[in-house]
Amino acid sequence: MARRPLPRILSSGSAQIARSREIARTAADSATDVLQPLITVSRGLRKLAATARAKWAATPKERRGPTLLLVAACVLVVALVPYGPLFALVTLMGAAAWKGRDRPVVKTGPDDAEIARLKGLYEALVPYFSVPDDPSPLFAHGGDWSGAFGEYTFDDDGRLTRLQIAYPPYFTDGEPAARARIEQLLHAKSGRGREYHFDWDEEGNRLVMSVLPALPTTIAAQRFVTVPGETVLGFTDEDAVQRTVPVVAADATEDAPAVVWRTGPRSTEPHLLAVGQPGSGTTSLLRSIALQALPHGDVLIVEGGGTGEYACLTGRDGVLAVECGLSGALASLEWAAHETERRLIAANRARQAGHPAPEDTRRPLWILLDRPGILGHLAAADGRPDPQELLQVPLRHGRAAQVTVVVAEQFDSADTLSETVRTHTRARIVLGPATPEQIESVLGSAPHTTPTPHVPPGRGYARLGTGPVLRLQVPATPDPYDDGTSEPHRQAVLALLPERRAAVDALAVDTLAVDTLPVDAMPADTVSVETVSVETVSVETVKTVAVGTVPAAAPDPAPHLAPDPGPAPRHAPVAAEG
Repeated sequence: MARRPLPRILSSGSAQIARSREIARTAADSATDVLQPLITVSRGLRKLAATARAKWAATPKERRGPTLLLVAACVLVVALVPYGPLFALVTLMGAAAWKGRDRPVVKTGPDDAEIARLKGLYEALVPYFSVPDDPSPLFAHGGDWSGAFGEYTFDDDGRLTRLQIAYPPYFTDGEPAARARIEQLLHAKSGRGREYHFDWDEEGNRLVMSVLPALPTTIAAQRFVTVPGETVLGFTDEDAVQRTVPVVAADATEDAPAVVWRTGPRSTEPHLLAVGQPGSGTTSLLRSIALQALPHGDVLIVEGGGTGEYACLTGRDGVLAVECGLSGALASLEWAAHETERRLIAANRARQAGHPAPEDTRRPLWILLDRPGILGHLAAADGRPDPQELLQVPLRHGRAAQVTVVVAEQFDSADTLSETVRTHTRARIVLGPATPEQIESVLGSAPHTTPTPHVPPGRGYARLGTGPVLRLQVPATPDPYDDGTSEPHRQAVLALLPERRAAVDALAVDTLAVDTLPVDAMPADTVSVETVSVETVSVETVKTVAVGTVPAAAPDPAPHLAPDPGPAPRHAPVAAEG
């Protein structure tokens, strides 16, 4: 059967449509050429109107009346002058044509300098992304770089801010060493001094390099919107976490992405370890944690450096002790170990009896230990046990007893940390400038960014358990007693400090000393700083407190003899040394 020819309208339709499109395009180009002067004048009039509105908005209100009067006078003069309106119209059209002659230049591709930079980067990646047996290599010397680089963005200085790279499937992107070589090369070729983020897509064989903006340093210590058991360690990138908290930064309120650390019986990371360089902000981090913990719990601070960085917390409500010496540190940590055991026993007995846990076992206890390596060195020289050995019970059983341990150390003394501290501190923070190897040794995983050699205090990385490595900026919490602290930061920290406890009554302290030991055990005017026992409160330390609180001219009060109450309970706080 012979095929019937298609109708004429169907066979020639496509040609007619193409011819119509060509005619319409030609007509549009001709109309654009004819109307080009009108388009130019219209564009200039819009620019002149926008300029006039901007100047009027910038004019102060008290000067708008005289300005309006001056413009009206000029219009009146032009209207009265012969041929004045025509001359004004010609002048306006000329100014509009001159103003609208410049069209915005749309950049459609990289310039010569940017092309040279992309070619150099492409040639540098050839040895890493090519093999001799590849029949059609994506990366080859003298090849086309446009096929490997999908997206690229440059800043005003001509440096790359974003680059998408397509690499061959046989590249070993699953090996950290291979990734590290590519990241180091891109960091060096794209410009040092900036922090780059590398996003590897193993399924699509794509690598996206982007420049990260600097984290804000304007957030100071303040009351964060959290529930008991949550602590804001710092702030990170917007796309790194799903939670934001309202903060006050630079006299404005904003929602900042926060790194929230959860503690308590259901926490998987009950203890924290912070490591950094000198001046990196580890002490500020501990101060920030202490200020957030005091409204809901008790804090015990042991400072190994002895620089008085925590003097603002001494004697505050909720602060059990601030120890700077070896004797006081050992006594306080020994008490903390006994307190952990007591809490466990009391909670276990309550559960066996079918009762809720006692109130004193549910109040969180925070143990903040700064620079334990120094105390360990002093203890070894004095033949005493390392204070870190006393942390075994709080670290192992602290989660069930509502006891949280935070340890801060510097990189030069990180090898002095005990195995128990390294094992049970699953929340980790690295502050200050550090190499990728140092960051990986602390966090257990290398960051997906390139650390910069110079960072502000409080800048670093955080990792909670087995989660991702996050950039971190600790809220500014300096020592308010330091002369170098700015006044806004000083007032911010002082506003968060609890009230000071009432002074210890000299008569009550002296009575406790007399009731604990015989009256003739020590002269009343003797002040000693011997180590106190955990089982009983020694008369030496109590006499020290009494002498410190009684005025110099007041005589020693007469002792008040009372029945012997026995030794102090194990969970009683230990008096501070000295």
